[in-house]
Order: sequence, then C-alpha cells, then structure tokens
Amino acid sequence: MADIIRLSDAPAPNETSSLPHNIEAEAALLGALMIDNRLAEDVQLKLRADHFFEPVHARVYEAILKLVDRNMIASPVTLRPMFEADEEMKELGGPSYLAQLTGSGAAIIGARDFAGQIYDLALLRALIGVGREMVEQALDTSEDVDPKSQIEGAEAALYRVAEEGGGESSVKSFAEATRLAVQMAEKALNTGGGLSGVTTGLDGINARTGGLHHSDLVILAGRPGMGKTALATNIAYNAASRFLRDGEDGITPDKSAGAPVAFFSLEMSADQLATRILAEASGISGENLRMGKISQQDFRNLARAAAEMESLPLYIDDTPGLTIAALRTRARRLKRQRSIGLIVVDYLQLLQGTGKSGGDQNRVQEISEISRGLKTLAKELNVPVIALSQLSRAVEQREDKRPQLSDLRESGSIEQDADMVWFVYREEYYVNSREPKRPIEGDDAKVHDAHSEWMRDMERVYGLAELIIAKQRHGATGKVKMKFESKITRFSDWVDDAYLPEARG
Repeated sequence: MADIIRLSDAPAPNETSSLPHNIEAEAALLGALMIDNRLAEDVQLKLRADHFFEPVHARVYEAILKLVDRNMIASPVTLRPMFEADEEMKELGGPSYLAQLTGSGAAIIGARDFAGQIYDLALLRALIGVGREMVEQALDTSEDVDPKSQIEGAEAALYRVAEEGGGESSVKSFAEATRLAVQMAEKALNTGGGLSGVTTGLDGINARTGGLHHSDLVILAGRPGMGKTALATNIAYNAASRFLRDGEDGITPDKSAGAPVAFFSLEMSADQLATRILAEASGISGENLRMGKISQQDFRNLARAAAEMESLPLYIDDTPGLTIAALRTRARRLKRQRSIGLIVVDYLQLLQGTGKSGGDQNRVQEISEISRGLKTLAKELNVPVIALSQLSRAVEQREDKRPQLSDLRESGSIEQDADMVWFVYREEYYVNSREPKRPIEGDDAKVHDAHSEWMRDMERVYGLAELIIAKQRHGATGKVKMKFESKITRFSDWVDDAYLPEARG
C-alpha cells in the first residue's frame, strides 16, 4: 500500500472524466476570491490547492493565497505576471482567463458553499484512489499474500483521508516548521513557562522535560513493584483532568496543557484500572475499596470522586493480546472519534507483532517491530505515546539496583526508537525486602543494632521514588525526586523539608 495518497495523483486517461469534480464551482470560487480577498481567510482553513481538480485552478488558488499572505491585493491584474508563461493557462485563453473568472460577482454569496463542495469532491476522489489501490493489491498474488498487512495499510490510508482530506505530503517548508515551533513556545509561555507539551501533572517531571511532546515515544520502564503502572495511570488521570479543567475555564483544546487520553491496558482489566484511579482521586486505599472496608465518610468521598470523573476524557481499552496493527487501528479510531491527545500502553512486551512468533531471535525482531510501530503511531497521530516496558533481571544482580539503558529487555531498538526513556526506581522496595530479624527480649545486642540500622534506612527512603531520565532527545538527562503513597498508588512532587519555611511561633 502506498505510504501517501495524493489528491492530485493523475488517474488513468479513460477515468479522468468520470472522477467526481465541478470545474464551474472551482472557477466561481476563484472569481469570488479575486473580487473579495477577505474570503481567503475562511476558505484556506479547510481548502488546499491539491483539492482542486483542474491543475490551473490549483495554481491560481495557490497564487491568490501567496499574495494575500503578503498583504497584497490578489486580482487578475496582480496575478497576470505570474501566469504569462503558464502553458496550460494559454490553452484556456492566456492570462485574460483570470479576468473571465471574475465575471460573476454573484459567486461571492456562495463562495463558502463552493469551497465545501470542492473539498467534498476531493475527498471522494481520494477514496476512489484508496479503493483502486486496495483492489490492485488484493488482485496481485505475485508476491507473498498478506491480507492482514493490506487491511492495516488500507485503514491507514482511509484514516489519512478522513483526517486530512487525502494524505498530503509530510514535507514542511522551514516557514511552516518555524510557525509550529513558535506556537509551541507560546503555549509554554501561556501555561506559566516550562510546559510546551501535555502535562504529566508532576511539576518536577514537567520542569525536566517540558511535558509530553507531540509525536514522541516515551518508554517508561522499571522492575516489578516499582510502580510503572501507577505512574502511567497518574499521568493519564492528570492529563485528562487538566483538559477538563481548561475546557471549563474557556481555554480552547489546542491551547490546553491537558489532553483526552487513550489507555490500552493489556495486563489489568478496565475496572481494576478504574479502582486505582478512584483510590488516587478519593484518597482511599485501593485494597480497602476492593474489600469494602470503608466508612460512610469514605463512601461519600468515593461518590464525590466518581461523580467528578464521570465526564473525564479517559478511555480504557483492556482487550488482551492486541497486535501492534490492531492497537494502531483502535488508536486511529479514538483519535477520530474522541480527539485523543495522549496514548498509554501497558505494557509493550504484552503486544504482539504481525509475524509468526517462536525463538528468542524472532522475539527480538517482534519487539523491534512493536517499538517501531509505536513510534510511527506517535508521528502519524501527532500525539505523545507512553509505552511501559519490563526490565531484565540483570538489575537484581547488581548492588546498585538503579536501572540503566542496557537493562531494557529483549531489544536495543526500544532505546533507539524512544525519544525519552524513563526508569522508575524506589529504594524503599529493596530496603523493605531485606528487613533483618525483629529483635525480641533476650536477643543479642547485634540483632537490636541491625534492626535499628534497618529502621534508619527505612526512614530515609520511606515514600521516596526517583524518575531517572536516561534518554531525552529534547534536553538533558537526570533524576526527579517524587513522593509515592503506596496505599493509594499515587505519585506526587517531592517536597524537601529542608526547604520548607520555618514555622512562626
């Protein structure tokens, strides 16, 4: 399946006349734009030059927008020099054709309707292109027959048609790229500085990374018990609730620091994940919630938290055994239907590739395919993707249990494809696991001393977690201290007592 479906792709000669088009509507719109340049402001938001069926009309439209963008008048007189040498224009009568286009002033009234029809007809031509490509691929059995990959390619092509009116080229001029960079800087400024992407809800992480950037793949890894899922759930909840608050405050979605979130949970069920989020929001232990060990006041807090979260734009897909192709299809649908701005996958090793599994070597290739697929998804939907990942047991063999990039399990391509690699590390977990014998009356002093020393260690690390930023394309690596409340599985910003203001008597 071709990577790019262009609206301007030339059809076969015998098909040209049968493709949906309306030359008269195109001519009327161009005439209206030259009579009243102000119409271009509305029209250009939706209509591109490659939406025009007639190539000459596409070039005239492009020229009009260029002049309007320079604050110059776009009229048959100012456009004439640009088409003196245009061979196809000569076939239509030369530059005087521009004046003919303005012949009907009545076209100004229906300009927006003409633009809408031109756009819709372009979509139909794009659909015909996708359909023709699908048929040709399905009929061609000269190579390996792989219907699943053809379906995936067709869905991707249809998604591009739905989102963009046909897959336009991803080539951007430096001016366009610069505008995007300035918009990102403006967003960072409007959110109080330091946050140009989607918020994580944790100031320490936002300060280090600038938030979660569009089209980035973030790998969040750690050994079991470190709190990977808890942190991912916290970030998803924080981003979704910030989007909700910004909307209530009248902030438009494109300027919001939050985002609707799609959470693909391949390990936990949707209700288990919801219980975690409710525990975090209500401050009630998740274990007590599951076992019903809650007071009337706790239940009131729970009901309040549940009511507040009813409209939370957080969508959970707990389908087990998803392939990377199926995940991408579901993500595209959620992007189209729910305008999601952040994707979380828990976790990467539970996804399946499209090839046949079997053998360690094949598994490495499969993980490489999955990590590449997630990065492609982030770029295609222009949203950040957080993918959780397991670490190898090599961590447990070292005295210093802090993870390193080499600990990423099964494939170096995970590190290669990721824009950021984060490790969650909680020393408390390891200190707690090596508790010595609890002293009882009559025990030797050494037993008492050993336990006292362990208690001091526990006091030092209790509730302390670290986010190790081991890789970051956009900035420096480093560590972020966080507080972790294990009962409600909540991460929050670490507040160092040494920097708290002194209490006044």
